[in-house]
Amino acid sequence: MKRVLTVVILMLAAVVSMAQTADAFRSQCERQMRVAGVAGPGVETVLDKWAAAYPDDPAMLEARFNYYLAKSQSERVLPLVGKKRFLGEEPLFTLRDSTGAPVPYFRVPEYDDSLFRMSQQAIDRAIALKPESLLYRFDRISALTAYEKDSPDMAATAVLDLIDYNSKEHPSWEYEGVRASAEQFKAYIQQYCFVFYRTGSANSYEAFRIVSERMLRDDPRNTNFLDNLGSYWQVARRDDRKAAKYYRKALKIDPDDDVAKKNLSIIEKNKQSNKK
Repeated sequence: MKRVLTVVILMLAAVVSMAQTADAFRSQCERQMRVAGVAGPGVETVLDKWAAAYPDDPAMLEARFNYYLAKSQSERVLPLVGKKRFLGEEPLFTLRDSTGAPVPYFRVPEYDDSLFRMSQQAIDRAIALKPESLLYRFDRISALTAYEKDSPDMAATAVLDLIDYNSKEHPSWEYEGVRASAEQFKAYIQQYCFVFYRTGSANSYEAFRIVSERMLRDDPRNTNFLDNLGSYWQVARRDDRKAAKYYRKALKIDPDDDVAKKNLSIIEKNKQSNKK
């Protein structure tokens, strides 16, 4: 009996030692990234050693995701004729062409496709190993959103897939080690809606609409997503009548909804102005 107990204690000690060693790899990788940059010298060496020791450690896979994503990124300053804003930002500067017409220049992010694909493969493995972690799923969606710029088609699909998974599986979500409530999940999805809306392109407005409509299927009395649809019709489609319908519906649910009240006031002012 004493011998069995000794073996169990040794096994437990080995498990603890392994966990500490994994944490040590993580700390070493984080230190190297702070010193050299996320994709700086020495980072890949630490990641390779970490992966050799713990190939199925989701934290290692997320670190590798961050490494490949940073390595894939670059940017250029480009002229985008006819654009007042790009990805929600105003131009860095404006020059004039030979005819005197203004030409705005914007900072445009670019990605190496093969490195970006490697980052996605790493985070997909982390998600498969730890499917109830919102952190890894948001890593993937945020990367897709940045990669696709003003045409977030894959990003919107990923958000919709996440909503469907939440609706069908009812997972016990956690975010950075803390349990995430249903309301927090909705708030996180609303953050992506805000990104799509702020991007301000035809495709991103459509992503904003379809995600908001999908959330309302599960939660038809959610005033945030009702206001989103009001904003879609008011801003993207210039249809004040349809916009007002959503704002009024939101106000019936929550008479203190400031977004709905403010935008209905703007619509009413526009209506009075058009009558003059």
